[in-house]
Amino acid sequence: MGAVARVLFDHYRCPEAFLDLRVGDCLSENAGFFRFGPRAICYGRSSVGYLRSRVEPVLYDVTEDVTSHNYEVCLPFDLTEIVENLRQERYPGAQDSRISALAKEAYYLLRPMLHRSLIRQIQKFQLRGWKHRQFPSWPVDRTVENICEQLLLLALKASGADRIPFIWFWPEGATSALMMTHDVETEAGRNFCSELMDIDDSFGIKASFQIIPERRYSISAQFLAAIRDRGFEIAIQDLNHDGRLFNDRKEFLRRANLINEYARVYGAKGFRAAVLYRKPDWYDAFDFSFDMSIPNTAHLDPQRGGCCTIMPYLIGSILELPVTTTQDYMLFHLLGERSIDLWKRQIKLIAEKNGLISLIVHPDYVVHDEVKSLYKDLLKYLRELQATTGTWATLPSEVDRWWRARSKMQVVPSGNEWRIEGDGAERAVLAYARNADGKLIYEVEPDRKEISQLRD
Repeated sequence: MGAVARVLFDHYRCPEAFLDLRVGDCLSENAGFFRFGPRAICYGRSSVGYLRSRVEPVLYDVTEDVTSHNYEVCLPFDLTEIVENLRQERYPGAQDSRISALAKEAYYLLRPMLHRSLIRQIQKFQLRGWKHRQFPSWPVDRTVENICEQLLLLALKASGADRIPFIWFWPEGATSALMMTHDVETEAGRNFCSELMDIDDSFGIKASFQIIPERRYSISAQFLAAIRDRGFEIAIQDLNHDGRLFNDRKEFLRRANLINEYARVYGAKGFRAAVLYRKPDWYDAFDFSFDMSIPNTAHLDPQRGGCCTIMPYLIGSILELPVTTTQDYMLFHLLGERSIDLWKRQIKLIAEKNGLISLIVHPDYVVHDEVKSLYKDLLKYLRELQATTGTWATLPSEVDRWWRARSKMQVVPSGNEWRIEGDGAERAVLAYARNADGKLIYEVEPDRKEISQLRD
């Protein structure tokens, strides 16, 4: 299997023989934006058409420039480059702060002295114009999944096969995955954690609590044990939540060492950066198994960008579990919503592509009765989703373990059929992708139930 097919192989875990992809000659020297069909805006180099330095209403579509011959699909772009540019936010405008470095420094210095209402006004001012951003897509961007689906459909056509076997995305044939996370930011939030666990338990949901190790509140061994003993889990949230973690490389390395030590003391395998500030290129300094800091689409976050995927993916040795829904603070306090309609819309879009539904709800905000009631509405909706669609509700560490195990499994021939080999294969389910009138359809064994009704 060539390197260009690696992304597609990792996404589907199908037999390599079905993926014969290559890149056309003479890719452009510079990168730019272009389209690959109506649902995929790409950024990278191309061997055809024209590239744009920013997303515009009209972009060159390379679809007609994809060719196939003797089972081989020839692409006018490097698939790995395109997908990595999206996942790691290597495109213009991504990872930019909404405010200057000096203003950001002043804001975090003065924030402890500012009234909450003034903080919200400042944050709303920073959001101006967010509705007009064309890329990533709002409210959920599924570009990586759209690219993979288009290419698997092309591989199907080129191979002449009626279907391609692959390892289903989630264990036991779950249609999608769901993980709830709670970022604990204040002493009041810490004190509410016990009641929040009661609420979660009443709806059959377990969650991960992200703890700030320094300055914000005291952390006792009893507090940590109370979370673990009830079947919830602990992750690290930044160092002290001052917004400066990624400002300076030298200072970051100093802080990363402290964060890693706290992780060892707390027994935490996962990390989330404060305010979802992030620099994926620096993640090699962390000793975590997984990270939960990169939003799918960051229109409402102080740092712009978005990874444009609803599936886990590796950044070096760390598995990224992207934030695929809007945070509760943004929803209730910045957008002023008083319903869970946006969450439901996002969850539907994620479930259509069998993705990871990742939620952030702060105990600091659900302590108030109105928001607490809305949170219970969300939990009721999630419980119904589990019952009606077979969504897998689990902890981030379980998603991490499953995705890593799946990445080592293989689909191998077994007589005239196929089977899955590898550690953990007893939880894996064989699925098939087939072409139904130009649309990719998934069928999941053992009954080969079509789940296309969950997908657009």
